[in-house]
Amino acid sequence: MRSYDAGRQSRRGLRMRINKYIAQAGVASRRKADELIANGNVKVNNMVLTEPGYDVKEGDIVEVNGRQIIAEDKKVYLALNKPQGFITAASDSQGRPTVLDLVTDTDVRLFPVGRLDYNTTGLLILTNDGDFAYKVAHPKHELGKTYRAKVQGIVTREKMAKLKKGVDIGGFVTSPAEVEIHKELPRETVVDITIHEGRYHQVRKMFKAVGTPVVELERIAIGKVKLGRLAQGGYRKLTREEINHLMGK
Repeated sequence: MRSYDAGRQSRRGLRMRINKYIAQAGVASRRKADELIANGNVKVNNMVLTEPGYDVKEGDIVEVNGRQIIAEDKKVYLALNKPQGFITAASDSQGRPTVLDLVTDTDVRLFPVGRLDYNTTGLLILTNDGDFAYKVAHPKHELGKTYRAKVQGIVTREKMAKLKKGVDIGGFVTSPAEVEIHKELPRETVVDITIHEGRYHQVRKMFKAVGTPVVELERIAIGKVKLGRLAQGGYRKLTREEINHLMGK
């Protein structure tokens, strides 16, 4: 297999560093792009790229994992209210609808930041900015994610204390959570809970661990970005203030 050595290329007409190009195509962050290059997953003009410092020139054909990519000059940042029955992915092998099917008025390639499971509704961020997605998902930012959970039974003070302290959800003890009763119903309780991790089905597992299984689950905030009155299936642009907050600026 031939390899592509950036050192042999003319430096006339340079446009964009390869890792930035990959990030602006919405494939991965710049850091992850460097890993893709190191692993031989990136081609330029049908040759494997061996130089992470390569600058993409006008007319270059860039491929990642066998698929041609194009960097987007226009950055898009959306807040979407995910309904039940949609997959948090760009595509689904089983043909189920994805959250991207809900966005009908943009021609840029978007992808979701983080995940919500099939039956969970609420706030989801969509973007085409790989660097932004990386920063939002990075643990150092400690962005709390707030969920409104309708659970079976009564959430007693003892159960509240356990959730606040952290519970074992199967080989993993959660970090302290913020928990507040939103509404008490005859046989159910609606609870707002803010967590700082993103384990698979974490909130559902936490309530199950204290004996009050989740009936309905909705994410209502990510950090200071709130779902508000956004209708299910609807979306809006993030404000510049919200974008800066999510990026830790």
